[in-house]
Amino acid sequence: MVCPGLAVEQRRGKVEKQVMSVPNISCGHCLATIKRELGQLEGVLAVSGDAQRRRITVEWEPPATREQIGERVAEAGYPAAD
Repeated sequence: MVCPGLAVEQRRGKVEKQVMSVPNISCGHCLATIKRELGQLEGVLAVSGDAQRRRITVEWEPPATREQIGERVAEAGYPAAD
């Protein structure tokens, strides 16, 4: 039997966080579109953003990957800057 507290601690160790610069963001609608698209990706835990700074912050765990997140944001029409 696995201790629930231990499982949570192990899970937290796999969570990744990234701030992405997304130059095409101009308003709250843009952020809502990105949040909706990333919310459909299994493993994405949280998405927040700042339209003025044109940045988003994404937290995820496997099976989601950094590459999948970047691709999904670009497919939504908001490619991240290099």
